[in-house]
Amino acid sequence: MTTDTLEQARQILQQARSVVCFSGAGLSAESGISTFRDTETHALWSRFDPMKLASPEGFAENPARVIDWYNWRRQTLALAQPNAGHRALARQPALIQITQNVDNLLEQAGCSPQHVIHLHGDITEDRCNDNCGYRERVDLQNPPPLRHCPRCDGWLRPAVVWFGESLPQREWQQADTLARHSDCLLVVGTSASVYPAAGLIHLARRNGARIIVINTQRSDASPLADLELIGPSGQWLPSLLQERQLSSTPN
Repeated sequence: MTTDTLEQARQILQQARSVVCFSGAGLSAESGISTFRDTETHALWSRFDPMKLASPEGFAENPARVIDWYNWRRQTLALAQPNAGHRALARQPALIQITQNVDNLLEQAGCSPQHVIHLHGDITEDRCNDNCGYRERVDLQNPPPLRHCPRCDGWLRPAVVWFGESLPQREWQQADTLARHSDCLLVVGTSASVYPAAGLIHLARRNGARIIVINTQRSDASPLADLELIGPSGQWLPSLLQERQLSSTPN
């Protein structure tokens, strides 16, 4: 990737009144958090059956197995630290982050929780599987085993979106509005193959946004990109965002 391409991407950001970041698992991969669909053998869905561990049916069949697996992931996250990509994004306090990641590394890096939209939920919380509305924060280092909801006695489960479930309505509406009104969508570390979330890239482009993609390899976002930077986001984002202050609110 040439210096010219990086400079072109900087110019797009400089000219944009409203920039929104849309990120996926590749953003956190450099922090040691496994991705889901990489061709690498460490990708989660190359080692585990998603329908056994990340679906309502899998939870109904064996809730303890699902909780044990998520607690293993939580303990892995407890040891992780934000990488240079997270930190570069956190140095943009007015930039809204729409993320498919369920980890809290953006917040750990310094992003305001009010500026992070978790489309696929939050692994640092549990919620009632019977939808009574109960939620509680989980200690990632010592996550609790399978247990009942103290409000309604249903099972508690990770507050994440499983296969076959709808995205949280409020977060999806926020993301939809931001994609429609952005001048530039910065797409970081996503395969762009999981819908409806990946549809935000198409939506932004249809509404006139420029698309800058950062990923370690070409993806389903590549044909939509005005510019594409191939390589780790922890290397590209600090250079791309250096000495710039971006906003997600149109002037």
